[in-house]
Amino acid sequence: MPSLNPYLSFRTNARDAMTFYQGVFGGDLDISTFGQFEGMVDDPSESDLVMHAQLTTPEGFVLMGADTPGRMEYRAPAGISVSVSGDDEAALDRYWNGLADGGTIVMPFDTPPWGGRFGMLTDRFGIDWMIALNAAQG
Repeated sequence: MPSLNPYLSFRTNARDAMTFYQGVFGGDLDISTFGQFEGMVDDPSESDLVMHAQLTTPEGFVLMGADTPGRMEYRAPAGISVSVSGDDEAALDRYWNGLADGGTIVMPFDTPPWGGRFGMLTDRFGIDWMIALNAAQG
């Protein structure tokens, strides 16, 4: 079965970001660097940059990311948000609080007109997030 997974781009701080996300969401983090693969490094100072990182959480989320070497154009993510939603209020509160640490709250995690809870923030790495607690069905 196919899956849709966010793949985040960073200039040089993918390791820090992905480790941060592991602290927020838990799970297993696998990181490969450019230096691990022959012919992937033009500049030896970029050997430790992340070529691919994958975080797989206990809930089944898969979040991927990588650094962008100097030889490639880097554009900060824009026009897209990573959205996490569900019915587990305690888990969503934990995610919100973790992602908000060092970030900027755009819209507080509060009750919107449609019920439940919803909030938007930009984390310390410049990634936009939306967190939504589903409205109770009644």
